[in-house]
Amino acid sequence: MNRFGKGLLVAALVGVVAMAFRVSWNALRDVATATGADSTAATLYPFVVDGLMALALVATLTLTGDARRFALRVLAAYTLASLVLNYVHGLVPELHDEVVDWGRLADWDPANWALVLLATSLPVGSIYFGSDLVAKVLHHRPIEHTPTTPNQYEAAEKYVNRSTADLGESTPAPITPAPAPAALPAAPVVSLVKSTDRPPVGAVAAESTRPRRATGRVPAVARSTRPNRTPEQLLTEARKATTKWSDRELTAEGIRKAVNTSPAKARVLRDTLRAERAAGSGEAAA
Repeated sequence: MNRFGKGLLVAALVGVVAMAFRVSWNALRDVATATGADSTAATLYPFVVDGLMALALVATLTLTGDARRFALRVLAAYTLASLVLNYVHGLVPELHDEVVDWGRLADWDPANWALVLLATSLPVGSIYFGSDLVAKVLHHRPIEHTPTTPNQYEAAEKYVNRSTADLGESTPAPITPAPAPAALPAAPVVSLVKSTDRPPVGAVAAESTRPRRATGRVPAVARSTRPNRTPEQLLTEARKATTKWSDRELTAEGIRKAVNTSPAKARVLRDTLRAERAAGSGEAAA
């Protein structure tokens, strides 16, 4: 509904409420006059009863929880009281005249006492209930909407678990190895088929430029007893060690620690394994 339609609906509601109040005002004024109210008090009496009904309705739309239920009870009680007094006004023709028997709303004494008690207690109740409702509305703090039903909690939990699983199981895009410089061999794989377990020429050249201290000959007892491994053996060990590794975990330092080799050989193994994974991903996509 657009703004004009909403405005028209509200205007119609205000008109209906105003006309209904005017009809009820006549009956409540006569009842107040019969219970001993002067002309001014009798004129204000309908505002006390029907006005509190309007206040309770606004409080019902604003409050929540126990406060809202309290406002609903006040609204129901004053609506019922107004209905009873309007009904009595229709049953007792004497109330329509200007001169009425003061304090007489019914012929039967118990019914008359009950009706007089009802009519005279409504203003006092309006003071108490009206003040309480206004205080509740002024101190009301709206709460944010949160899932309260089990189904909503389960849906939210499933959504969080699914999002976490997606983050944990997502694999990064395959990394394409960078092309080798002109001074280096054409491909890292070529360096692995050499007959010796030596680092690439580029790595040796880079390391040869670093200043070294003269240490002399290494004693025989300090030399490693582990036999030299061929490039094929190193590659086989690296494949076994990194089978469950992700692409992010496939680093030269990790391979060096896993197969216990030099940094230069670890970099060559890393580039070779990444190239193999990239080739395997391409075949799977095809």
